[in-house]
Amino acid sequence: MKLIFRMLITAVLVVILSHVLKGVHIAGFTTALIVAFVLSLLNTFIKPLILIFTLPITILTLGLFLLVINAVMILFCSAIVGGFVVDGFLVALLFSVILSISQSIMFAVLGKN
Repeated sequence: MKLIFRMLITAVLVVILSHVLKGVHIAGFTTALIVAFVLSLLNTFIKPLILIFTLPITILTLGLFLLVINAVMILFCSAIVGGFVVDGFLVALLFSVILSISQSIMFAVLGKN
């Protein structure tokens, strides 16, 4: 139940961010649900592998390279999900940062952490 709740919150935040950021386009709420699902799968299975391979550069940049990895996950999700378009790397970087911050706030406020 907690996973479904988190995906619904993420989907709502994706829709809101698509209206706020000009470089993010989404077809509808159903697409946002798919984006939330695909992002959770990417963050569960692909991101740990990328983290292992980029560990030296992540250490050298004191963890700031994780922002780049998150932006790449957003771009990868954009390539997989039809109806979800991110215009470029900087937009994906901004989208990932705002999405992460807003998710943290929403999960803390709603107490489902």
